[in-house]
Parts: sequence; structure tokens; C-alpha cells
Amino acid sequence: MDASFWALISLIIFLGIVAYMKVPGMMAKSLDERADRIRNELDEARRLREEAQQLLAEYQRKRKDAEKEAGELIAAAEHEAEGLVADARKKTEEYVERRTAMAEQKIALAEAEAVNEVRQSAVDIAVAAAQTLIADKADEKTVGAMFKSSVKELKEKLN
Repeated sequence: MDASFWALISLIIFLGIVAYMKVPGMMAKSLDERADRIRNELDEARRLREEAQQLLAEYQRKRKDAEKEAGELIAAAEHEAEGLVADARKKTEEYVERRTAMAEQKIALAEAEAVNEVRQSAVDIAVAAAQTLIADKADEKTVGAMFKSSVKELKEKLN
């Protein structure tokens, strides 16, 4: 009996003890537990990844909504600013028109006053000239007739 035989016997006894102790079942159970643990970790990782993708999609949607709202606010502000500019321009034009009309009225009034002053001066000069001519050329009889004619004319105008 050589050493190979005893090695074979030892191997058979060892395998028998291993089989008797249910070592392959324990190893299989340990491997199954490890596989289950890995599977659970993969499921957890997949679930976390899906949650992260949902959060990312939600934040992207919120960002787009915020950008849209900001664009609407900017558009509204621009529209309001345009309205304010148009209103200011209109009010300025109306103010200029009013001031121009007032200036034209003042000019027309000043012209009328100047014309009236010139007329009054002309009347005064004509009356003075007429008085001088009448005083130089008229006698008492002519002055009396003129006075009566003037009184008659005045009564007609007053009635």
C-alpha cells in the first residue's frame, strides 16, 4: 500500500465528511444568499436611478416652466414699457399742441391790440385833423348844422 492509495482513501473520507456535514448545501445556500443580496442591491440601485431620473425630469420641467414664466414677464414688461412710452409721447405732443395754441392766441391777441391801437391813433389823428379843418373853414351856421346832424344820427343809432 503505497502513499497514493492512502491519499485516495483520505480523499474519499474527506469527501464523505464534507457530504455528511452538508458543506455543498451550505455553500449553495451561502452563494444563494449572496446572489439574493446582490440582486437586492441591484434592484435598489435601479429604483434609485429611476427616482433620480424622475427628479431630473421634474426639475427640467420646472426650469422650462420658470423660463417660460420669465419670458412672459419680460414680454409683459416690454409691452407695458411700450405703452408708457406711447402714453408719454402722446401727452408730450398734447402739451406742445396746447402750448402752441396758447402762444398763437397770445400772438393773435397782441396783433388785435396793436391793430386797435393803430386804429385808435388813426381815429384820434383824423378827429384832430377834422377839428382843425372845421375850425379853420367853418362858420357858426355850418357848425350848428353839423351839430344838429350829428345829434340826429346819434338818436337814430341809439334807437
